Amino acid sequence: MSAAIDPRTTTASGTDVRVRFCPSPTGLPHVGMVRTALYNWAYARHTGGKLIFRVEDTDAARDSEESYRQLVDALTWLEIDWDEGVEKGGPHAPYRQSQRREIYAEVLERLIASGAVYESYSTAEEIDARNEAAGRAKQLGYDNFDRDLTDEQKAAFRAEGREPAYRLRVPDHDLTYVDLIRGEVTFPAGSFPDFVVVRAGGQALYTFTNPVDDALMGITHVIRGEDLMPSTARQLALYAALNDAGVTDFVPRFGHMPLVLGETGNKKLSKRDPQADLFLLREKGFIHEGLLNYLSLLGWSIAADRDVFSRDELVAAFDIADVNPNPARFDQKKAESINGDHIRMLEPADFASRLVPYLHAAGLVTNPPTAAQQATLDAAAPLVQERMQLLGEASGLLGFLFRDEVAYDEDALKSLPANVGEVLVASVGALELVPEQGFTAAAVQEALAGALIDGLGLKPRVAYGPLRVAVSGRRVSPPLFESMELLGKAESVRRLGALVEHLS
Repeated sequence: MSAAIDPRTTTASGTDVRVRFCPSPTGLPHVGMVRTALYNWAYARHTGGKLIFRVEDTDAARDSEESYRQLVDALTWLEIDWDEGVEKGGPHAPYRQSQRREIYAEVLERLIASGAVYESYSTAEEIDARNEAAGRAKQLGYDNFDRDLTDEQKAAFRAEGREPAYRLRVPDHDLTYVDLIRGEVTFPAGSFPDFVVVRAGGQALYTFTNPVDDALMGITHVIRGEDLMPSTARQLALYAALNDAGVTDFVPRFGHMPLVLGETGNKKLSKRDPQADLFLLREKGFIHEGLLNYLSLLGWSIAADRDVFSRDELVAAFDIADVNPNPARFDQKKAESINGDHIRMLEPADFASRLVPYLHAAGLVTNPPTAAQQATLDAAAPLVQERMQLLGEASGLLGFLFRDEVAYDEDALKSLPANVGEVLVASVGALELVPEQGFTAAAVQEALAGALIDGLGLKPRVAYGPLRVAVSGRRVSPPLFESMELLGKAESVRRLGALVEHLS
């Protein structure tokens, strides 16, 4: 290990591991945020450690209680559970930053007493003027001018009515750590100046509150996005000061996950991109098992030749050290394909029950369904479970079973062959001969095959396409003969006749 690495860096493993998820409640939960929660959760469950869920809600202008509730809803839906934090409590409560201001004030006093933090009265204009006078670029920022102010100078500034900000005295040596994902990283001495931890007026900044909370809550592994990597240097500097002041007795390990890119280009997946909206994905019909599986693949893999696995298999295999540092790309088609695989793994009754909210939203069933609706759903669900990738497809695939009148898709009508009338009339004649009590899928298939394939010499695709449109209004539907069995003889015959009337 490099001599520049703080020897107080934790060696915690196994059940001693403590990770955290600490979002700001601004806007809707998005894919990148949830991937962060997922990796922390998976690592905690893999090691037998603990996940702490706290909320960074000190930005009154942007934070909202609605966003907080949506965060809890998102984690609950995905079954990402936590051991301590909001909603659950724990030994380090409170877990909302807005309720921890007195704690930050106490830690600040200890850092001032240790000499790690000092009062700074310089204004932005004064800093720029000094840099210009010294021939330094303005972009270099603060020049550490206030480090050694005398008591008399501080008193004079206060007499002018100035309130001090508080800055951390940054070490004058390289800061090095071993990233859990990226290996050894060094921030050269002088690469950043003493920085503000508490503004004039007393507002503690993220660069202060975040590491202080981590220290007081005993966080051993900080797993977060690559975009936060530049702030690690400041956190290492602050952690050294917190150790020296006796606030904590170790430095956590850091791991920075790769960026998630959009489907095209090399830009980070925007929070405003529909693909990034967790609730929109749920609304489209992702199930939590499928989405959890796919999100875990945005930087990690269980095996080179395998993409689909269970939650338990994820926990058993996941190690943060195996995460790939290269950017990951969100692939909507792959996400939907994996979701479809998980849909097929569901027990039939479970699958049917998950369709109800989508059918209800489309006005097709009540919630809960009536006895008749439930019977139809139980019989129809197995017909589409092998075909669906998203639960949101339910209303399109099954809607015809719950409506009296068929709505014909325009593309379905355009697909009808020139002899559609002949096909429908022959089909009605064949079905009329099938006994009401024996109107099964097998009997329907036999009757129609005899009339259309043997009788008219049609190929199955030409023969059955018009029937599918007549029954469901769509070119794609559940299996035709099973659908007719569910509708019954009278309704099936009526729908074939209805299409004849529509076309005439």
